[in-house]
Amino acid sequence: MKSRDFKDAMFEQFALVGSAFASPKRIELIDVLAQGERNVETLAGETGLTLANTSRHLQVLKAARLVASRKSGLQVFYRLADPAVLRGYRALRDLAEDRLAEVERLVRDYYGGIDGLEAVPQRDLLRRVREGDVTVIDVRPPEEYDAGHIKGARSVPLAELQRRLAELPSGREIVAYCRGPYCVLAAEAVRMLRRKGFHARRMSDGYPEWRDAGLPVEATPSPSH
Repeated sequence: MKSRDFKDAMFEQFALVGSAFASPKRIELIDVLAQGERNVETLAGETGLTLANTSRHLQVLKAARLVASRKSGLQVFYRLADPAVLRGYRALRDLAEDRLAEVERLVRDYYGGIDGLEAVPQRDLLRRVREGDVTVIDVRPPEEYDAGHIKGARSVPLAELQRRLAELPSGREIVAYCRGPYCVLAAEAVRMLRRKGFHARRMSDGYPEWRDAGLPVEATPSPSH
């Protein structure tokens, strides 16, 4: 193989991965799959796509070896193919944060009213959990909590928060977390809690960042049959 042919072939492979990241919805699918394995129906619901469009996007990601799949009965389940995929997604996110002023503006406009009190960094939250002076709630869907969550966190999915307010202590700070630094579930939970008179903040990152930092996590044991 000639040098030119080699370079062309290599850059074509790099472009295959780059093109897989070239869709906002495919990036969102990767963000959801960072929480764990999901079937196509769940992914469609989480991303606001039709089943057909979800399947098409997943096939592009699979062709680039970014996701893998398995079949169980009539359902197809997808997962990130390798931890390197999540690292690649974070690198893309970090690059956008560093180079695009619009990212900073969007963050400021959306989170500004929520983080008048700053978001809680991971290490500060860990210290406060150990000291027992904070209640941590996981506002992701139950299946994501069951797959893995911050040790000691309560599962209070955002969809259930309104009717479960009485379960939360009113005399201590509540810290909500979800999927990552740009996940809106925790932000919406904090808004609701503050309207109801609770002292609430969100964690600065999400569960995947907490897990990958080697901080304490646990999973909900599957029921025995």
